[in-house]
Amino acid sequence: MTKQMRLSAWLVVSVLGAALLAGCAGNRPSGQDTSGTDLSTSYDKTDGQKRANIRLQLAVGYYRQGQMNVALDEIKQALQADPNFGEAYSMAALIYMDLGETRAAEENFARAMRLMPNDPELSNNYGWFLCQNGRAQQSIAYFETALRNKSYQSPGKALNNAGVCSLILKNNEAAENYFTQAFRYEPNNTGVNTNLARINYERGDFERAHFYIDRVIKADVLTTEVLWLGIKIERKRGDRSAEVSLVTQLRRRYPDSAEFASYQRGAFNE
Repeated sequence: MTKQMRLSAWLVVSVLGAALLAGCAGNRPSGQDTSGTDLSTSYDKTDGQKRANIRLQLAVGYYRQGQMNVALDEIKQALQADPNFGEAYSMAALIYMDLGETRAAEENFARAMRLMPNDPELSNNYGWFLCQNGRAQQSIAYFETALRNKSYQSPGKALNNAGVCSLILKNNEAAENYFTQAFRYEPNNTGVNTNLARINYERGDFERAHFYIDRVIKADVLTTEVLWLGIKIERKRGDRSAEVSLVTQLRRRYPDSAEFASYQRGAFNE
């Protein structure tokens, strides 16, 4: 997986806690409701469910702070209070993913999906888990399941994930289709723009590649890969001024990087 793919992965996973937090603040998604709408209120919940909900909110907070072990302790307490709390299993799966405990993550995903079989965010998350663990081919079906759910409020995430996983499968045509759709939902997503720039560069459409990479550069997301890709695009376009500007930034920010070493060697086609 390239560094940009890893960046895309980090961006995707980093927003999952926020999505769960929104879900547990009174709008708990219901897997049993095929419409995707939860009509229950706090008055319909048992004391155990209310305690579990509070513990989940605490877990999400710790997760977002990177305190995975503390978050996991809160999840365990949530499940003691409500053993059938689907979102708690889903959150546990994300935590175990970050801890590198893939077997525990998969077990918790399976429990969550039994309790919330129609939850599109869960389908997206499980698809990403599969993709990150060498099962990219299987992952696509879960992204598509999420996208078919009309209640899904974040289709750009699943489309971006499907694009990244299609690149892993070396299916550039499918990847471009997913990223192009994701761009319509999230035109400022730097991962989507970078991947579209790379795909167009590799195809030889340097003006289109410039359109996308320029959006990333203007957003001031200047990673080594973005700068190096931008340099190669501007070189192909013949814009010497833009190329020199990007080279200057690469030299100043990342003088010891492999990308700057490649530039010094003139290895533009590696």
